Amino acid sequence: MRSHLLNDTTADRYRRSVTEGVERVAARLATTDRPFTGVTVDDLAPRIERIDLDKPLHDTTAVLDELEEVYLQDAIYFHHPRYLAHLNCPVVIPAVLGEAVLSAVNSSLDTWDQSAGGTLIERKLIDWTNERIGLGPAADGVFTSGGSQSNLQALLLAREEAKPGGEGWEGEGTRADLGRLRIFASEVSHFSVKKSAKLLGLASDAVVSIPVDHDKRMQTVALAHELERCRQDGLVPMAVVATAGTTDFGSIDPLPEIAELCSQFGAWMHVDAAYGCGLLTSLKNRDRIDGIERADSVTVDYHKSFFQPVSSSAVLVRDATTLRHATYHAEYLNPRRMVQERIPNQVDKSLQTTRRFDALKLWMTLRVMGADGIGELFDEVCDLAAEGWKLLAADPRFDVVVQPSLSTLVFRYIPAAVTDPAEIDRANLYARKALFASGDAVVAGTKVGGRHYLKFTLLNPETTTDDIAAVLDLIAGHAEQYLGESLDRAC
Repeated sequence: MRSHLLNDTTADRYRRSVTEGVERVAARLATTDRPFTGVTVDDLAPRIERIDLDKPLHDTTAVLDELEEVYLQDAIYFHHPRYLAHLNCPVVIPAVLGEAVLSAVNSSLDTWDQSAGGTLIERKLIDWTNERIGLGPAADGVFTSGGSQSNLQALLLAREEAKPGGEGWEGEGTRADLGRLRIFASEVSHFSVKKSAKLLGLASDAVVSIPVDHDKRMQTVALAHELERCRQDGLVPMAVVATAGTTDFGSIDPLPEIAELCSQFGAWMHVDAAYGCGLLTSLKNRDRIDGIERADSVTVDYHKSFFQPVSSSAVLVRDATTLRHATYHAEYLNPRRMVQERIPNQVDKSLQTTRRFDALKLWMTLRVMGADGIGELFDEVCDLAAEGWKLLAADPRFDVVVQPSLSTLVFRYIPAAVTDPAEIDRANLYARKALFASGDAVVAGTKVGGRHYLKFTLLNPETTTDDIAAVLDLIAGHAEQYLGESLDRAC
């Protein structure tokens, strides 16, 4: 079995095996003519169930043949221009190369003696991102597994900064203290805000939902009112979470105004820019996130709008010293003496211990394509969304919710002859399900005002307005089929 270990004696075997795997994927990418085959759980599950993991095949080619059957042929391919559903981007080749390198070398980014150059590369990328944001010379951060973890860590730091020393506190860390903390986020903010509050031991009503305006942006007048009410009730405004790119609408909260209110009320300002971080490299739309530089912490997901493979995210902070709240020292790993010796251990900043060298993917991308190359791609999808909005706004078959700030379109099919909202809901749900089952395109769904809507999340520069128009026709066709069958049943 030692022949399977990657080392100096198996380098040729490694080269052959990886090349064979790459050839399989490349062939699949070259011949995929739709984003999904439409395979069902009932079709696919038995194929996987019948595989006996205690009986290995002992042959790479045979295993790859099997993988074709249980995964590759039925995978959902985000690179296809008619995958229009979730915040999944096609990936750039330099990042995929970085993935191959980091997997083989297998550095762990917790301590210097496990990563060396990897540590410094990650730190350089954190500094680069902070410079793009404008957080200042004392800023720092660390790579994470994704936006949910980044948001959790940011709110952990906010909680710890809010707790100690204030007048009237019963004692650092008591349940009564935690029960007084409040987080303010818009009603369309990411679900991880509420999930983080629960994980952090805050009260069940700790997250105060702030209404949004017609453009799905947080209403700062309402925020100011809630902050004032919080103060009058003897509660503590722990944090305001502003979103730069909501999941459903791509909307960007008014960051400068929120920053002013955070300063006035002494609240930590966190900007969830998991989606909108692509604007940091934009050649023409960077001003849409002006005010982000005033944040105390920022979430970025490079695996959304930087075209990186999952996972690649980071949490950034204005004041590096706040990261101490995630620091614990173990003699076998990162003893305190290493701080005095100026040995850089990234575990001192992270909620994770063992951690992949995901930063390498972004490093390779920047060194090959440059930041402008990333920005050009992201600007393309934002421009595409603007054109898609024009198509929807001019099409009487559809109701579109809001003009896009980034690359998301939320809409629903409105039949001319049907006025029952519940029936229209069912038609849109059916259309989405039927479209997915056909494999011709993949779209997402959400609710707006309690009604079912469909969603395009446009992150592929290869998608065209012709693709959008074609998918809209498919949606309308499926919805009309459902309504026709529904009418037949009623008769």
